[in-house]
Amino acid sequence: MADTHSEAVPRAEYPRPQFVRADWLNLNGAWRFSAAGADGLPSAWQLDDTIIVPFAIEAELSGIGDTDFHRALRYQRDITVPTQWAGQRLLLNFGAADFDTTVWVDDVEVGRHRGGFTSFTFDITSAVTGPSFVLSVLVEDDPEAIQARGKQSRRLEGYEAFYNRTTGIWQTVWLEPVSQSYLRRPAILPDVAGSRLLCELDVAHAAGKQTVRVDVYDGNGLIVTGSVAATSQVKPTLVLDIPADRLRLWSPEDPFLYDVCFTLSGEDGVLDTLDSYAGMRSVAIEGRKVLLNGRPVFQRLVLDQGFWPDGLMTAPSDDDLVKDITIAQEAGFNGARMHQKVFEERYLYHADRLGYLVWGEFGDWGARVLGTDRQEPTLSFVAEWIEAITRDLSHPAIIGWCPLNETFEPVGPHLTTLDDATKAMYSVTKAIDPTRVVLDASGYSHRVPGADIYDSHLYEQDPVKFARLMGGLADGTPYTNVGHDGARWSVAYADQPYFCSEFGGTWWSDDDQPQADSWGYGLAPSSRDEWIERFRGLVKALADDPNMFGYCFTQLTDVFQEKNGIVTFARQPKFDLAVLKQIQSEPTPYENGGSDTRTNENDS
Repeated sequence: MADTHSEAVPRAEYPRPQFVRADWLNLNGAWRFSAAGADGLPSAWQLDDTIIVPFAIEAELSGIGDTDFHRALRYQRDITVPTQWAGQRLLLNFGAADFDTTVWVDDVEVGRHRGGFTSFTFDITSAVTGPSFVLSVLVEDDPEAIQARGKQSRRLEGYEAFYNRTTGIWQTVWLEPVSQSYLRRPAILPDVAGSRLLCELDVAHAAGKQTVRVDVYDGNGLIVTGSVAATSQVKPTLVLDIPADRLRLWSPEDPFLYDVCFTLSGEDGVLDTLDSYAGMRSVAIEGRKVLLNGRPVFQRLVLDQGFWPDGLMTAPSDDDLVKDITIAQEAGFNGARMHQKVFEERYLYHADRLGYLVWGEFGDWGARVLGTDRQEPTLSFVAEWIEAITRDLSHPAIIGWCPLNETFEPVGPHLTTLDDATKAMYSVTKAIDPTRVVLDASGYSHRVPGADIYDSHLYEQDPVKFARLMGGLADGTPYTNVGHDGARWSVAYADQPYFCSEFGGTWWSDDDQPQADSWGYGLAPSSRDEWIERFRGLVKALADDPNMFGYCFTQLTDVFQEKNGIVTFARQPKFDLAVLKQIQSEPTPYENGGSDTRTNENDS
């Protein structure tokens, strides 16, 4: 393996832990850089600054920390290909770059990508003509464009629930060698009812007599192996039966992961190997219940924005990703909504191994026309969301998808662009992934009749009023978000599983008073004890409802001006996390009245 793990390389760990190649070259670190400069071929660029990749120009850890608007960023560095890679194809991988990315090898353009949240790969083999080359990257981001930007502010400053921007490269960049034929990302889908794993394979440049072998291991060694001809289908599927005595389900209590190895071989031997893992678990709907492995598990979720003071959307270290999960678990949460951001793959890896339930979400905010309340979802939403689902499909920790958040528009006599976009995002999610539940839009405008899940957002701070507003679910009339004028935003509730996916948001700060740059929802409590009692009352109102399958509390951390986290932006606890855990540990009627069977016919 190329030595890429020097302390001088930031975020030196392998960025794609579910599909690992042994040989790779981490390209993080110092790059030549300019936030201005002439157009033209990269050889003509004037790059007088230095930036530390993978941190955005706005982040302090980039070495720059410039929070102004940046429409075009230029990156460049010299690459020397390891001599042992001679004769192999070269794949250039980006964890993410925001928003429009163009890449050159020397002055040869090798690829373009649009979208700020998803990973992409370019095969640069044909452009590399010698042992060394100059890699150049242009990332463009129009602050006035209608595009997915999550919580990034379109004003110069952060305000309300919008934060500092993340422009340019913000996740790891790496290079890896592969054979002329190689494995693209496989998909691993568990089938608990059938006690088997389904592996959808994808071989690039398949030719001749090639086979893909998949081996599955547990702690006692090899369980099952299977193989299929690489050219038997465009994407051959391999079924791997897990013997009953080796079947172990993944759950928050026991997040067991099988080791999986993919091997592509040809007539001359092994061509490619990927080391992976898988979790056996099912997600199903039974009436108003969401079942995990056939049993109702009350989802005590927390809203996680995925921002850090010095890294913004990029975690300063791998340990910081782990810390956010363990903080939540110490406070009694068993999962999170990964809010308005496609989180990096290493976060999902840690959620997988720590038994942390997460909902995958798209960062669709930003599609509002400046100066108006009008929304314009774009076709790029669908394209980027497909990339996100496809990348993260095999992570057992993900139990649900949510493509849109807080869209708003009255239900009228005619279908609108929002109806089309919501249906498209929902339908493509169901088509790609039949194994999980899908929420068409979190809160506000539900536009898909009979969607898997229905929800609402409610930031009422009085627990008594909150309980009364949320109390109609038993009668089939749950709380539904409407316009300020009372206009109906959503299609009718269809008796599907329901949860309150945003509540709380209660301000608390030891350092300042509630104001525009230190805010939470509603009237701020006068003491820490009052905050805790409010938390207790709000949680109890939802947890005591036998028809509610979960909730999502706002939020895990303070983020800039939003001072409504259970910990500060620096991840220091604001409250005794053990007390919050005790409040959330009370048995719920939802779980006590649930099915004891492990699987059922609705398992998906």
